[in-house]
Amino acid sequence: MSSAPLEKSGLAPVPAAPVREPGAVEVDYGWQGNNRVELLVNGEAYFPKVFAALRGAQSEILLETFIVFEDKVGLELQQILIDAARRGVRTTVNFDGFGCGELSAGYLAALSEAGVHLQIFDPAPKRLGIRTNWFRRLHRKIVVVDGQIAFMGGINFSGDHLADFGPEAKQDYSVQIQGPAVADIHHFALLQSGRPGRARFWWLRRRDRRAQLALDGHDGQVRLVFRDNDRHPRDIEDVYLQVLRSARRRVVIANAYFFPGYRLLREIRNAARRGVEVRLILQGQPDMQVAKLAARLTYDYLLRAGVQIHEYCERPLHGKVALADEDWSTVGSSNLDPLSLSLNLEANVLIRDRTFNRELHEHLEQLSRDHCRAVDPASVPRGRLWRMTVGLLVFHFLRHFPAMAGWLPAHKPRLAPFTRAPGSETR
Repeated sequence: MSSAPLEKSGLAPVPAAPVREPGAVEVDYGWQGNNRVELLVNGEAYFPKVFAALRGAQSEILLETFIVFEDKVGLELQQILIDAARRGVRTTVNFDGFGCGELSAGYLAALSEAGVHLQIFDPAPKRLGIRTNWFRRLHRKIVVVDGQIAFMGGINFSGDHLADFGPEAKQDYSVQIQGPAVADIHHFALLQSGRPGRARFWWLRRRDRRAQLALDGHDGQVRLVFRDNDRHPRDIEDVYLQVLRSARRRVVIANAYFFPGYRLLREIRNAARRGVEVRLILQGQPDMQVAKLAARLTYDYLLRAGVQIHEYCERPLHGKVALADEDWSTVGSSNLDPLSLSLNLEANVLIRDRTFNRELHEHLEQLSRDHCRAVDPASVPRGRLWRMTVGLLVFHFLRHFPAMAGWLPAHKPRLAPFTRAPGSETR
C-alpha cells in the first residue's frame, strides 16, 4: 500500500456551485425519551461494539471522524467498510483533511473503488512539508448504522485508544445510543453526507421514526447538540453555561484540552462559590505540553473559589465528558478550548438518565481516586491578575485569529469527494 499522503491521493475539485459548510444546520434538536444509552470507556469497549454494528449493517452506514490511522484499527475499519459497500450497503464516510492527512492513496482508493462514498473535509496540500489546514476541523466522531443505532463521543479510529499501544494510549469515552434520539442523529448525519435531498425526505418522517425506535422499559432522555460556524456557533458552550448556573449539588468535568473563555470560567467559579462541589479532571500527562500549560493559567482563579482540580497522570486524557447533580451528563467530541468552542465542527449528546449519570460518576470518582493527582492550591503560583489577563488575551486571540487571517486555507472549509487521480499509485 502506498505511503503517499492525502494530498497526493487525487481529490476531486470542489464543485463550482456554492457549497454550504458541513455542519451548518438550520434546526435545533429537542429532548427525546425512551432511549438506551451505554457508556463505552476506551477502545476496548468502543471498537468491538461499533465494528459489530458496522458488520451487521443492512442498508446504510453514515460515518464521520477526525482521525483514522493505517494501524490495526484503521485497517480493520477499512475492510469492514469495503465489505459493507460491496454487499450493497449505502456507505458514506467523511474524513477530516487534517486528522486523516497521512492516510495513503492506496487506503483511500480502496474505499472509493469498493463503492464507499468518501469525502474529505477541507483537503489541503502541505507547504514546505507542513500541513496547512489547522483550523476549523471536522472534529466530530459519529457513526449511524441503518438509522437504528448511533455512536458518538471522542474516540477516533486509531490504535492509540487501546491499552496495548503503551504509555501514550489515550483515556477516552463514547456512547452507544438506541431509541428515538437516533432519528435526530441520523438526520444530522444525513445533512453532513453530501446528499441533502435524502435529509429533507427523512425530516418529513422523523416523528414516525421516533415512534418505531422507542424502547419499552427505557426512559433515558437524549438530545443532540452541536456547533458549526454558521447558525450554531455557541450551542455547546451555552449548554455548559446553563448547566453550571442550575447545578445544585455537584459538577464533574473531565476534559482533555481545558482553556475556556471568561464566561465559562466565571460560571465554574460561581457554582463553587454557592456551594456546588465542582471537580475538574484535566491532563496531567498530556499528549501536547501546551495543553497543560494553558490549563494551568486558570488554576489559581478556580482554586481560590473552591474548585477541585485533579490531574490525570496514568496516560494522556482525551475524554470530553461531564455530569451535573444526579441525572444530567454529556459525552461528545468538544473540548473546552478555543478550537472546539470557536472553530471546529463538534457534536455532543446530552443525557438525562440517573443510571447513566451514576455509572459515569462512579467511573470518574475511581479515576480521580486511583489515577489522579489533586492539585494543592498552595502549590499553584499566585499570579492573579496578570496570569488571568494573559490567559484571556491568549484565548480570545486564538478564538478570532483564523477570521483575522483570511489567507489561512481553512477560513473557507469545504467537503470534497475523493476520486483517484489518473495514474496515481494504489498499491
